Amino acid sequence: MPAPLTPQPSVTVRTFTQRLSATPRGARLARHLALAQLHTWGIPHGSRASEAVAVIVAELAANAVTHGRVPGRDFELRLSLPTGSVRIEISDTRTEPRPPKPGEVHPPHPLDEHGRGLVLVEALADRWEVLDREPPGKTVRAEVDVPGWLSLTGRGGRTLLRSRQAGCS
Repeated sequence: MPAPLTPQPSVTVRTFTQRLSATPRGARLARHLALAQLHTWGIPHGSRASEAVAVIVAELAANAVTHGRVPGRDFELRLSLPTGSVRIEISDTRTEPRPPKPGEVHPPHPLDEHGRGLVLVEALADRWEVLDREPPGKTVRAEVDVPGWLSLTGRGGRTLLRSRQAGCS
C-alpha cells in the first residue's frame, strides 16, 4: 500500500532573464534592469542587498562586454530568488579567457587601470563561481544573501520588509 500523499506548500520561483547587446550601453542597462527587478520583488533601492547586486551586475556585465564579447552575440542577465538570497548570472558566448576562480582573485597594482571587477565581486558576493555553459560560453554566478528573505516569498508576510524600509530592525 503506498504512503498517503502529504500536501506540500506551493513554491514560486521568481526569475528574470534578459538578453542584452554586448556593448557598454547593454552593460549599463543590465544594472538598471537588475535594480528595477529587485525593487519589484520587494528589495528596496539603497538596501545592502540592492547595492551589492548593483555593483556585482555592473562588474560582471562590464566583463562580459569587455572580455566575453563575440561580435554579433548578446550576453544574458538572469536574476532569481533561491532560498535566502538573490542569484545573479551573467552569461556570454566566449569560452576563453576564463576568469579566475573564487579565492584566486588578486588585487591589481594601485596604478593599474583595470582588474578591480572580480575583486569587488569577491568582496560583495556571499558565494560565486564560474560555470561552463551550453552552447559554448561561460556563466559567472554570484549570490547575495537577503535578510528577511521569507517576507519576499509571501510565506512570512510583508511586515519584516516594511519595518526594515521604515528604518526598524
